[in-house]
Amino acid sequence: MEFRLLGRSGLKVPVLALGTGTFGGRGEFFKGFGTADVHEATKMVDICLEAGVNMFDSADSYSLGLAEEILGQAIKGRRDKVLLSTKGTFTTGSGPNDVGSSRFHLTETIHGSLKRLGTDYIDLYQLHAFDALTPIEETLNTLHDFVQAGKIRYIGCSNFSGWHLMKSLGISDKYNLPRHVAHQAYYSLVGRDYEWELMPLALDQGVGTVVWSPLGWGRLTGKIRRDQPMPESSRLHNPTTAAGGPQVPEEHLYRVVDCIEEIAAETGKTVPQIAINWLLQRPTVATVIIGARNEEQLRQNLGALGWRLDANQMSRLDAVSKTPMAYPYWHQDGFHRNPFPV
Repeated sequence: MEFRLLGRSGLKVPVLALGTGTFGGRGEFFKGFGTADVHEATKMVDICLEAGVNMFDSADSYSLGLAEEILGQAIKGRRDKVLLSTKGTFTTGSGPNDVGSSRFHLTETIHGSLKRLGTDYIDLYQLHAFDALTPIEETLNTLHDFVQAGKIRYIGCSNFSGWHLMKSLGISDKYNLPRHVAHQAYYSLVGRDYEWELMPLALDQGVGTVVWSPLGWGRLTGKIRRDQPMPESSRLHNPTTAAGGPQVPEEHLYRVVDCIEEIAAETGKTVPQIAINWLLQRPTVATVIIGARNEEQLRQNLGALGWRLDANQMSRLDAVSKTPMAYPYWHQDGFHRNPFPV
């Protein structure tokens, strides 16, 4: 197993981590991801540890906390062998303070996560979204207190805009508060918006990328092909889960899948393995979170390790998956070519 430093920290993480969005299946939304119980989750943890994957990612909102409970049971008795990452900020109740990154809500939700996970500390705690109503100083000071108390070891964020993350890092530097060492972000061969601003920021500021949904919200599983019906098991078949994920133009998806299948035939690898391997060669990527409904999917995703796409294959995937940039990124992209006559 390859390990990489997580951003500008000394924490080494495996290049693949197991996500627990498929644990529990509580609620209509998460039922579309998976319904793994404690027995199934424990098997998956066993397989991961055998392969050297010792990082497991969850969130207080996954199946309304049930995913954390199941993960806690699955790692029971081997806490010292794993890295736990989880997230908070999303709604956890019906009260006005049961959402966001305020001192009130973070205090409640971090204690809740610790209890559900059955642990005294969380290795990586991430803000699941940016809370524009709470002063960043309040949020970072709260996380600082938990770090000082030994209940959190590193902090990160997820789904931040560039200015959200940069402002947070600036405040951390100004007041000597813990810095976000990780940004858990959506990034895939059919979703490369991350590269426009967040990747340059991560390179400049030393923030490691923890990739979520590397298969494009179920589009790069190898089951979706041109002129074929959508598989019944796909989350894209479920209106609830489909609407909650990134949108991809149909023809663009098929062009990317066609290219991946060509390369899969050349390499003897599967479509998901190609998609994950491409990510592992991209700048700033520290770890890629893989999800699995069952052991078969998990073992297939683990097959993305131990080999590399060559330069020609990477170039072809880069070209076919590129999409028009939004402003000002297309303008900035032309700067190095000096498009204006002198």
